[in-house]
Amino acid sequence: MTEGQRAYEAKRAAKAGMSLEKWMALKAKEAEAERAAAAKAVETTQPTKKSGFFSRLMERAQKPI
Repeated sequence: MTEGQRAYEAKRAAKAGMSLEKWMALKAKEAEAERAAAAKAVETTQPTKKSGFFSRLMERAQKPI
């Protein structure tokens, strides 16, 4: 982290009434929770298992030419 970034985070920590180390630990914990939530969301949006051969065959048979 650069000196400018460190100073900015120190100001934010002071505004929140925390030490810089506590502030950075809190930020890291929140970022990890956000990553976990995003990973879970991606996991739930993945398509289900591909249908079997006969199911696909019947699907094609039902479609108009």
